[in-house]
Amino acid sequence: MTSRAEPEQRDHAAIRVAVVDDQALVRAGFAMVINSQPDMTVTTQASDGDEAIRLLGAGDTDVVLMDVRMPVTDGIEATERLTELWREVASPARVIMLTTFDIDEYAIEAIHAGASGFLLKDAPPEEMLNAIRTIHRGDAVLAPSTTRRLIERLASTQDASSSPAPTQDTARLAELTEREREVLVLVAGGLTNQEIASELVVAEATVKTHLGRILAKLGLRDRVQAVILAYECGLVSPGGAE
Repeated sequence: MTSRAEPEQRDHAAIRVAVVDDQALVRAGFAMVINSQPDMTVTTQASDGDEAIRLLGAGDTDVVLMDVRMPVTDGIEATERLTELWREVASPARVIMLTTFDIDEYAIEAIHAGASGFLLKDAPPEEMLNAIRTIHRGDAVLAPSTTRRLIERLASTQDASSSPAPTQDTARLAELTEREREVLVLVAGGLTNQEIASELVVAEATVKTHLGRILAKLGLRDRVQAVILAYECGLVSPGGAE
């Protein structure tokens, strides 16, 4: 069953959240927690990927909580199709993939499909709310430990004894300045903007500027994709920077 929620009177700039899950009780629970916050509201609920695509294709939401496993159309396919639809949208929504296990077998597929982060379905309410706020301001919902496991999962899908083959993405790295490459390596290591600023002894605003230029030059949506590209191009490896 699909629904459009009628939000209470609240800040007009509230984060618009969509909840996509085939379990009605899960949707209701998430909606109750989210709607209890003054800075966010659930505007859309959908029970499978097809409904999500139909309701969210116009891009009139900010953050989507998307379950990985659903009947009809799963979360990965729905995210991929929505990402394609949002290419013409000025401010496309960001997808947080709901998973049962931390970095499960769908993780890499989900990121390539367009997901900007992951959230365990049994995560505490405060963690879910923080994830929504984090993803909305453009950061990734990937803790350093999760980033390391993600890179290790990438490593297991390739021959660790061989160097990555030259690709168009590798060539695109040449467009980055030395400082931008340095920032990209630190991002791929799982550091936050604040930690990168401390490491490089610069202002956090400077780091954000560098990251914005990196994403623009490489045609990436967010820092999660930057982590993937940095590994696939050989800029970093599971053991650290090349």
